[in-house]
Amino acid sequence: MKQFISGLLSLAMLLSLLAGCGKNDGASPPAQQLPKGQSQAPVSDPDPAPLPVDTVILKEDDDQMLNTYTLLAVNPNAPFTDADGSPVSGVAVNAAGAEALIDWFLSEEGMTLAASYGQDTYGDCLFYPLDGAPAYSGEIAPADEPSRTIRLSTTTSVNDSGLLNHLLPVFEERYGYTLEVQSAGTGKAIAAAKYGNADLILVHAKSQEEAFVEEGFSYVLPGFESERLSFLYNYFVLCGPSDDPAGVRDSASVLDAFAAIAGGKYPFISRGDGSGTHTKELSLWPEELGITAEAESFADYTDWYASANAGMGACLVMAEESRGYILTDKATFLTFQARCAQHYNSSKSVTVIIKRTDPCLKA
Repeated sequence: MKQFISGLLSLAMLLSLLAGCGKNDGASPPAQQLPKGQSQAPVSDPDPAPLPVDTVILKEDDDQMLNTYTLLAVNPNAPFTDADGSPVSGVAVNAAGAEALIDWFLSEEGMTLAASYGQDTYGDCLFYPLDGAPAYSGEIAPADEPSRTIRLSTTTSVNDSGLLNHLLPVFEERYGYTLEVQSAGTGKAIAAAKYGNADLILVHAKSQEEAFVEEGFSYVLPGFESERLSFLYNYFVLCGPSDDPAGVRDSASVLDAFAAIAGGKYPFISRGDGSGTHTKELSLWPEELGITAEAESFADYTDWYASANAGMGACLVMAEESRGYILTDKATFLTFQARCAQHYNSSKSVTVIIKRTDPCLKA
């Protein structure tokens, strides 16, 4: 098992080289983009029928799996640092642009568009308006030259699900702004803002958001009562092989499901990257296991627990190939499943998938 997990971790590193492939520029899954000279189907079967992945949702809609998304404006006077922790001066934050985008996200138009995303393409809404979410009903400031370019640092689950491709073109066309979006795990998305490389963040890890506020990196926008503006939610989902050897599907709660996975030493793929998904996963293991973000905490569990330090797409592929369990957000999983159902062929070997640069591998 250790050898196999090591191989999968090497795969995750290789997958990161494919980060530019398979971008979705709209709500519908994209057509396959192949390097010049490569055949879409394996040589042995020029026209295979596509097969869906075997990984399926086994546990969802548990209160412990609520996944809340939050907007925070970056404080222009924040104590910015570089990656080594040394102070950085001269950081220019587009506060006016960030305020306009946050106001629009929280407007009736923005919330309605967000709530409608996914139904036509995936048969399910991928995000839902949070009850009691802050709302904005005033005018949205149009762009001027100093405020035209807005830097948004966000998490992969928001960007790779296609939500931003659904929302941002409307905002840009209507108000004249240009968005520069960078996405990573929540920890890295927040770090980018601390380095002065973002005007606002859209993330989903409450403890990390609160630390961001306490350290002086955010501020209260006019018309709102808090730095943290939580406005959308969906659910994390616990996925695994369809035959579910750990019995996750029949567990009374997600906590029982995680205990069953650990008790039976069934393969589990962890993001291991400080993302919001990783943070949530760590909170679901039985306390007596002592699993934290520190490698030594799971050193005795490496025969079944793989810490990938990779993006969600790479981790989902690892779970599929190892017949392992994995925690992901529902929006990302449904997007992954739909893309892979289109593009997988009868040979599901990792070698074939990598050669074809399948869009479902995007980290």
